[in-house]
Amino acid sequence: MWQAVATGDADASVAAWLPVTQGAYYEKLKNRIDLIGPNVTGARIGWAVPASSPLTSIEDLATKASEVDGKVIGIDPGAGVMKSSEAAIKAYGLKVKLLDGSDATMTSALKDAIRQKKDVVVTAWTPHWMFARYDLKYLADPKKSFGEAESVNTLARKGLKADMPEVYGVLQKFKLTIKDEEAVMAENEEKGAKPEETAAKWIAQNRATVDGWLK
Repeated sequence: MWQAVATGDADASVAAWLPVTQGAYYEKLKNRIDLIGPNVTGARIGWAVPASSPLTSIEDLATKASEVDGKVIGIDPGAGVMKSSEAAIKAYGLKVKLLDGSDATMTSALKDAIRQKKDVVVTAWTPHWMFARYDLKYLADPKKSFGEAESVNTLARKGLKADMPEVYGVLQKFKLTIKDEEAVMAENEEKGAKPEETAAKWIAQNRATVDGWLK
């Protein structure tokens, strides 16, 4: 995504997590892109558990790792949340295994654990559709291994503002709430869902917001 915008293969992206999760990409490519600014605020990453879990903090896993089979269910090994997870395991001195996988395998493991009424720890980020579908909570992170609150940002290729000023203007105004984004994500996860139809439905239900972007 970052490389595509930097090279001009893509005009823009609305999925840049800063300052922590994708900060390394920004530092590497910041002179080759335009950072327009946040489109979602209050984003975060960390570890999540079912809301019914007795676990409340990452620190709890120092003595209660057996309650989750000594595992943290992760995603792709190169992801920012995985790097922060490795840092958290070291910072808290945990004897847990961080399992590589994908977004799909992580959410599948979460679904299975909830269905079986078992405890589980998964790598998590907000916004994500799983928070709209399941009752989850983040584990407290007193050592700030996962950083503070983040924002999801809009990026544009160099020259887009001059080439397509009206499009650039829409990108500048484009904002979503976490609740709205997670609801759309959750609907797209339904069997047979078509993203373009989900988007059209959201636009119809939020016409005033969209009209504000287009002014």
